[in-house]
Amino acid sequence: MQETNPRKPRKADTFSGVSPRLGIIGGGQLAKMTALAGLELGCDVVVLERKQYSPAANLASHSLIGDWDKPEDLAQLAESTDIVTLENEFVDANSLATLEQARYNLYPTSRCIGLVQDKYIQKQTLAEAGLPVPAFQIISTRNHIPDIAAELGWPLVIKARRNAYDGKGNATVNNPDEINAAWEKLDGDNRKLYAEAFCPFTMELAIIITTGSNGEVVSYPLVESVQRNHICHIVRAPARVPDSLAVKAGLIAREAVAAVGAIGSFGVEMFLTRDNEVIINELAPRVHNSGHYTIEACECSQFENHIRAVLGWPLGSAEMIKPTAVMINLLGQAEGSGEPFGIEDALRINGVHVHIYGKDKSNPGRKMGHVTAIGDNMDEVEERAQRAADAIYFGENK
Repeated sequence: MQETNPRKPRKADTFSGVSPRLGIIGGGQLAKMTALAGLELGCDVVVLERKQYSPAANLASHSLIGDWDKPEDLAQLAESTDIVTLENEFVDANSLATLEQARYNLYPTSRCIGLVQDKYIQKQTLAEAGLPVPAFQIISTRNHIPDIAAELGWPLVIKARRNAYDGKGNATVNNPDEINAAWEKLDGDNRKLYAEAFCPFTMELAIIITTGSNGEVVSYPLVESVQRNHICHIVRAPARVPDSLAVKAGLIAREAVAAVGAIGSFGVEMFLTRDNEVIINELAPRVHNSGHYTIEACECSQFENHIRAVLGWPLGSAEMIKPTAVMINLLGQAEGSGEPFGIEDALRINGVHVHIYGKDKSNPGRKMGHVTAIGDNMDEVEERAQRAADAIYFGENK
């Protein structure tokens, strides 16, 4: 790996919080937006990525190219920074633990990542804490699935325990005839899988909870997350639900992140059932797509609060500046370069904030950017955001 201007690190017992240098494992769009928040607070940012080009690379003060599952590469990042954090939950928890054993500052902790990155262990942890989750069981073999369905019922959701996101790693099985296709799709012969009872929901909800290393906790507004093909398309803030339900969901989310020992901004995805019950779907031990609206819509974004949290600084207010906000993801429509077409038309729409992540390639369904609009009326705000999103195209030019 290559890095310039290294300096002696501050280990866990010497960090003073003065002019911190922040290390981020991963260089995607979440790292980019976190880096922007860190730079505004005077931090130097060092990014560790597996490839030379990444969205966060051009913002980082320094970039490292290496394998984030290798302890020696993680150590090089830690040696040149004061605090290490993550933009994804795919880094092996055992590798992360080597940093703590060497007494480097890591937030979230390796224990927390270990509890969350394996979704079966995550569900066990939440269930043991008495929190509402779908019924679930581990899958031992392909032939075990009908027995699980006999207990949990059809349809059944089969999930990869590790390294799955945006629906990549999930398969809904409606009857025994669909088992083989799901097994092959999820590479069940080589990956550990588990099964969940299908949760019939009326709305998908999400919330960002930020927990500081100093013990402070801030809850952002509960939002509605509209999914298509397992990918978040629209986030409406706040969710149009009764206040009592929003309070209930917020308390459940706080208990969930506490159960895994969260430090930083965490995303909590939930289902709302027909009976107005709130069920936890998944936790994300990092800043989250459902919280992108906070950049423009809240007094302190999830990204800035994540920086504050891992540094032990006071957390900022999560209050919204305007009554409503809508965030719409910009997805790749075709294979091609990462260049956005039609951005000029989107920028002609007043009151819309356009974020382009700077990825080098577009693929169908890949998250390439997002737009956010804020205002007083949800329908008007969403119409404005949708017009801007519709104007932008990724892939081969139309």
